This record gives sequence, C-alpha cells and structure tokens, in this order.
Amino acid sequence: MTHPIGPDSRVTLVDGSGYIFRAFHGLPPLTRKSDGAPIGAVSGFCNMIFKLLADERDGDQPTHLAVIFDASGPTFRNDIYPAYKANRPPAPEDLVPQFPMIREATRAFGLPSVELPGYEADDLIATYARQAAEKGAKVRILSSDKDLMQLITDKIFLYDPMKDRPLGPEAVMDKFGVGPAQVIDVQALAGDSTDNVPGAPGIGVKTAAELLATFGTLEELLDRAHEIKQPKRRETLIQFREQIEISKRLVTLMNDVPVLEHLEHFGVREPEPEVLLEFLRRMELRTLTGRVEAGLRRDGYVADKADHGPVGIGAPVTPAPAQPAGPQAQPGQAVIPPAVYAPVKHSAYETITDLARLDDWLARVRTQGHVAFDTETDALNSVSGSLVGLSLAVEPGIACYIPVGHRGAGALGGTGDLFASPEVSLARLPGQLGLGDVLARLKPVLEDDAILKIGQNLKYDLSVMAQHGIAIHPIDDTMLMSFAVDAGRNSHGMDDLSLRLLGHQPIAFKDVCGTGKSQISFDQVPIDRATAYAAEDADITLRLWHILKPRLVQERCTTVYETLERPLVPVIAAMEQAGVKVDVAELSRLSLDFAQRMTGLEAQAHEQAGENFNLGSPKQLGDILFGKMALPGGKKTATGQWATGADALEDLAAQGHDLPRTIVDWRTLAKLKSTYTDNLKDAIDARTGRVHTSFNMVGAATGRLSSTDPNLQNIPIRTEEGRRIRKAFVAEPGNLLISADYSQIELRLLAHVGDIPQLKRAFIDGHDIHAMTASEMFGVPLDGMDPMVRRKAKAINFGIIYGISAFGLARQLSIPQGEARDYIAMYKQRFPGIQAYMDAMKTMAREKTYVETIFGRRCWVPGIHAKSQAEQAFAERQAINAPLQGAAADIIKRAMIRLPAALKEAGLSARMLLQVHDELVFEAPASQAEATCALVAKVMERAALPAVALTVPLVVEARAASTWAEAH
Repeated sequence: MTHPIGPDSRVTLVDGSGYIFRAFHGLPPLTRKSDGAPIGAVSGFCNMIFKLLADERDGDQPTHLAVIFDASGPTFRNDIYPAYKANRPPAPEDLVPQFPMIREATRAFGLPSVELPGYEADDLIATYARQAAEKGAKVRILSSDKDLMQLITDKIFLYDPMKDRPLGPEAVMDKFGVGPAQVIDVQALAGDSTDNVPGAPGIGVKTAAELLATFGTLEELLDRAHEIKQPKRRETLIQFREQIEISKRLVTLMNDVPVLEHLEHFGVREPEPEVLLEFLRRMELRTLTGRVEAGLRRDGYVADKADHGPVGIGAPVTPAPAQPAGPQAQPGQAVIPPAVYAPVKHSAYETITDLARLDDWLARVRTQGHVAFDTETDALNSVSGSLVGLSLAVEPGIACYIPVGHRGAGALGGTGDLFASPEVSLARLPGQLGLGDVLARLKPVLEDDAILKIGQNLKYDLSVMAQHGIAIHPIDDTMLMSFAVDAGRNSHGMDDLSLRLLGHQPIAFKDVCGTGKSQISFDQVPIDRATAYAAEDADITLRLWHILKPRLVQERCTTVYETLERPLVPVIAAMEQAGVKVDVAELSRLSLDFAQRMTGLEAQAHEQAGENFNLGSPKQLGDILFGKMALPGGKKTATGQWATGADALEDLAAQGHDLPRTIVDWRTLAKLKSTYTDNLKDAIDARTGRVHTSFNMVGAATGRLSSTDPNLQNIPIRTEEGRRIRKAFVAEPGNLLISADYSQIELRLLAHVGDIPQLKRAFIDGHDIHAMTASEMFGVPLDGMDPMVRRKAKAINFGIIYGISAFGLARQLSIPQGEARDYIAMYKQRFPGIQAYMDAMKTMAREKTYVETIFGRRCWVPGIHAKSQAEQAFAERQAINAPLQGAAADIIKRAMIRLPAALKEAGLSARMLLQVHDELVFEAPASQAEATCALVAKVMERAALPAVALTVPLVVEARAASTWAEAH
C-alpha cells in the first residue's frame, strides 16, 4: 500500500547504523541463554525502536517512517579515493552475526529496512530527505551524525535520540562554526581521520570556518589562496588543492541515489503482534516481550497473545475487565502497568512550594501504599552532604520535587548562570519550603510500616535522612533487585538500567552540575532544572521497580534479595555513618618515615643504575633495565616503550637483580604514602572527626562488598608497612576496636561443597589445613614438617580456589612450570572431589551462563561463551571461584544482618564500623570488649544456619585492642 507525500506529511528517517553502534557500545555484552549467541546489540536496538514508536505515538506522529542501514561492501567513494575509511577496524566479532538479526527486528516492528549496495546510509537519507522536502513534507532525521548536518534546512532537521534534543542550525554553528550550507566546505578542509578523509594538512575546523567567513565558499578560497597572508596556510591550500577537492567529493552526500524503495511505501503501520512477539521470544528478550505484551493491555484493555490487534502503538484492542497492575497481579495477567513504558515527560513533573500541596501528595502516597523516594544533597558523601531537596513518584510519569536548600541570585525557577563559579556566595532562593516543615510531614510517611519506600541505592538516602532523625522503612531497592538477577552480566546504575529496560536516557548529573573546575554543587542548580532531574530520578526508579520486582519471582532470585541484599541496606548505612577514627599524628609520622625511606631507595637505585633517573618514569626505567643493562625478558608495549609493570619487575627481582627489587620497594612505599598516609588525613570529616568510607553493594558479581572514598579494604596486611597503617586506625577514648575474622572460610566451603573427606576431617579435628595437605600430598609427617613444604601446600590450597594455572603456581613458588604442573596434578589426584567440583561448575556455567552459591546467589559468567580461548579460560576460573567467594560473602552478610539486633538484645553498645572481605571491625566500650568478642564470634560462626548446614565448622577469631593492627 502506498501513502502519498504532501505538505501535511511528516517523514522520520532513522539512521539504523547509528542505532546499531549505540546499542552495541552503550550496553554490556548479552548472550542468548539457549545457544550463547551474542544479542546485546539486538536487545539495545529493539529497546530503542520500541521507545521510538512509543514516543511517536504520544508526540507528533509521523506519517512515514523508515530505518536506513549501511550495506556491506565498498561504495562509490572508494572509487574516488581507495583509502576512504581504510583506517576503520572491522566490526567487532560479536556484532557481525547480529546485523541480520537487527534487520529482521526492524521488519518485525513493521518498519521498512532500507539499504543499497554501493551507497552509504547517509546518501539514502539525503535522497529521501530531499524528495520529501521537495513535496513540502517535514523531515526529521534521527541521528547525531555530524555528516548529516549538511542536510539541515527549514524543512529538514536532525534529532539526537540519545540526548533527546533537536539539532538545528545553532548546533551546526557550535560544531563547525558555520551554518548548514557551509558544512561540506568545512569538512573538505578539516578532513576526517575516522573516515580517512585527507582534507588540508594542519587546517582544523576552527581555521576552516575562519577562512570561509572571509572568502565565502571553498571554491573562492582555493581560487584566491594566494591572497592569504599566513604563509603556511597559503602554501597548504595551493599545494593540496586537488586533495581538498577530492575530500569535498567524499564528504558531500549524494541526494539523487537511484533508490529501489520509494517514500510512498514508508507509510506508518502497526506491527503484526504474532510476528513481533515470535521474534522477541526467539531472541529470548523477556523484558521487552513483557513490555510488548503489556502494550496489548494498554489503557485498561487486554488481548490474548493470539489476538491480531496492534502491539501498544496504535488503536486499542478488544475490551475486557480491568486487571490489577503491579507486582501483585495474578499469574498470566500483566504485571507491568503500560504507563511504565510511556515516554518520560519532564514538563509533567511538579515543583512543590506549598505545604498544602505537599499534604495532597502525601495523602496520595498513603492511599497508594508505595512511593519512590530520592534525596538531593550538596555533596557526594551522604555524611558530609546537606539536604537540598527530595523527590517523590507515586505512579509512572507522576512525580514531584520538593526544594529545601537551593541557593542562587535568581528567583524561583530562574535559569540563571547554570555553571556559576562554586566560590560565589549565594543566598537561599525564595519560595522554598522550610526544611523542618517538610521533614515533619515526611517523617510519619517514611517511617510508616504500611507504606513501601522504593529507591535506587537507598543506602545513601537512608544515611542522609538518618542525620535528620528519620529511619526509613520498609524499603525496596531497584539497584539491589537488578544485582540479584543480573550480577556479573549487566551494570546496575540507574542510567544504565533505564536505557536497557526502558529505552530512555535520563538527564545526566553533569548536564545539570557541569564538570571539572566549572562544576557546581546541586544547591546551586536552578530549581526548574533541579525538578526535571530529581523528579525524573524518582519516576525512573518507580518504573524500574515495576519491571524488576516481578523478575525476582520469575527468575527465582527472591530469596537472595529478601534475605541477603535488602536487609543489609540499613546495616551498611549505619556503618558508613559511624565511620572510624584515625590518628592524624601517627599518619604524619608514617608519611615522614615513608618519604625518608623513599629518598634512600632512590639514591640506592641511582647507584645500582650507574646514573640518576626518575624512578616514577616507566620510559626512563625501561631504557635502563632493558637498554643499558640488557636484563632478560624485556617486552615492549604498543607505544614502543619497555614494559615495566609490577609483574615484569617481580620476575626480574626473583632472578636476583637488585635494581628491579629496589624499584618494587620504592613503588610500594610511594603507593602507601599517596593512597593512605597522605590521603587519609584529607578524608577525615570535619563534622565527625572520623573517616567515612562508602561501601559498594553491587561491585562484584560474587556479592562481595567493596570500599571507596577512601578504599579501606586494600590496605596490605602481610607487610610491616601495611600493618603500620592499620595501627593508625584507633578507638575513641574508653573504647577498643574489635577485629573478628573468619579463618580460611573459602577452603572450608570448598571442603563442604566438593565433599572432600580429608579436608573436612582436618577442619573438624582442628588441624593445620596446610600441614595436613602437605602430609597427604608429599607423604611427610605432620611433626617437624619443613616450612617450605607447608608453604607449597598453602599456595596450592589457596591457588586451587582461584583456578590457578601451572604458570601462576610456578611463579608464586619460584619453581619450574613442569614441577608446578605435577603438584597440581598430584593435588587433584589426592583430592578427587576438587576436580569433580571444578568440572561441575564449568559445566553449569556453559549450560546456564551462571553458577550459584549454596545460598542460591547467581553469579553470571558470560565470558564462558566467548570465542577467545583466553576469555574462556578466565571465565572458567571465575566459575570455579565464584561459588566459594560468593558463599563466603553471603555468610558474612548474613552475620552482618543479624549482629545489630543480637548486640542490642545482649545489652551491648558496640558499633560495626568496617567489613573487609572476611573480617568485621567493631568499636566497643572497653568494659564490654570481652562479651562483645564472644557474641560476635558466636553469631558469625552460626551465620549459615538455618539455610545451610555446613559439614565443616566455621571458626572466627575475635580480638580487642586499641588499634586495628593490634586487634587483627
């Protein structure tokens, strides 16, 4: 069927190739579960098309729409200039098989998929745009490709779908310094390294625009090049005239391509439901399949899967009684309200500046029974930041922002200078509600057990509100929901989740606060812009909750979320608020000592090298080690410099070379000084006098917590220097620090999971596990064992957990690889359960793309299906280690969740301060230290129960002292 083009027509042309690469590079890799085929680009592309169609339906709906792709093979430009695009690398290996699937996806959505051998997509877009404009139609090109800016006219404009903004003449001027009509001339002069368009050497966009401003056109400029005063520019334009003219032919889009499909065939139509759903199910895109099915029930209507009506884009389908929305819906019914996928409209958000209006919103929250909640502060740290505003969302698309602490020179809603200098002293903007009044009304709602509070990384908001005496509960956290179902295969930040699950790119923090030296704090953001940003955060969070909550049940991840992740949020928030005290004087002494020792090592290195050089310069060091001294094993990096990383230096030091050992020692001290003894002093909070680290709850696929700002988990404890840094962590007067550490927990879990009798018996009997292993392997008695023999067994015991290779073990023990290989083979022979465990985990990973801990946590290992053998080998090691490290993380989390209540019930006032892998650190009154140690050890040792009855005992060593170093 044809749809004629006329003045009333609105034509949308999608840069399909641009969509593909945005989808591929903008999202983490994704594979199809059934066969491991890569589908990340397909998933991203489909989500973008779905969003496009939803936006078009609710906006200025086009009459004609088509997706234009680049055809494979050379184009006419290669005939003009054979080196055209020669610099471009081949498409990523995982992307190539997705190209035909993406074409099929386009057709499944009912859209024309257009390409033509010998021409680029931009040429087809230029041709269709010209044809439509000549017939009076308005043309919108969905792309941010700068090459298409030459097409912009009063009838044709670009629209950047990722930044959700039009690109008109102003954007062209910002990019090229000229209007659309002169873009081609600028590009011809400036060239394009990406496409290997040569241009004029030494002339960039800015210079090109200046020259054209003087001479008008490229042809006039070249004809009058002899008039240019600057000798270099003049000679370049004269010498490279032919090259510049070729460049213009390359950058000029052909707008008269002999297209095979005509505009009249691009009339918008609805996709066939069964075709689209069949494709999405075959691709195993379950979330998007649910969104499309939900579209069939839009606006209170439902339709059977076999219904032939439209899929959430056109008219309604057969009416039926309304069904309950949200996660409480019955099996087989839509659990996701269609509004979840409606376009985000910032204009619909409300700024609350009246207490009566705030009361209206809170009344709606009480009726609704759940609310998405978010806070905005003037600092990234929840302890040091002051509350600037709060946002609420009660339904998808219905959200508000309550400003309480904005400062600036403008009036309410005024835009002002967005990136004003942070040093400027600004007064509180008028029209905002008082913080006390707002909190007095919010407190009963946020603490009401009958109202669910939903957030993204709620740990931050709990900490902020706790400083105002508000304990938020009960809660749901979308970041942790995503982590429970997707740990290891996707990221869990709100922006990434929104883009992946909703096809929407939220406003970025940098877009409202700027970056670098011009960055402002959130209290200086104009309130209208703050409303769009903050209310969108709450809105998106609520939409994500509607999608992720059902997935917990569908993918059997509810237990992990409900028992391990969600209950930990208030515990971690309290730890971050508590912080830990550091002795500034001790840090200063350490800094001075490290500096003096570094000076000595520097002099020693200069003497060993026979010349002075910069120890911090990899280039100078490499030239001395492998050039001047000709030490063995030198390898050059891609930049042509010698590799002088830690591995290379450790290898050389192990061979007895003095200078590499000196450099390793110097680097160790330099890192400790810069990372800890210097920076910890700066990290002390002025309000509390303590250091408040931030714990990342979704940092590792295994569930392990990580620590940042500052990182307190990487302080080395096996070196004297590292132990000295821990000595600077102290208790407040009258208190002691308590360190409670699981003993060899991952080896104990290996004994349990692998059902290894010898290891289990050793743990049950309380024997030295490494000595026992040495005795089993090498047939030596336990009494009087050579420490070196025990060391070998210890290296193998811990190495096995991480899937160590013969190369790795050989390096660790400084033995030949053949000997290391024999040790590993002997170990597996003596303990056959270990090999069985390894094989089982690798098989599970290949079949399911994930492995599980004994508590049901899924750790995804998508690399198991990689084509690269190195990536596969790494994924296999992950599959072996993740169930053990993950189970250890699960156990300590279970202990952390139980400990606050256990301490309170026992009448003990200890506070949990830190978690460092298998260790917990507390601060307790000295008079309660002994009782606290006993209780903490008891809770930690029983943490696996009742979920899992381990066949080996867990052992916890808890000690109290005035410093962390002495307690550990």
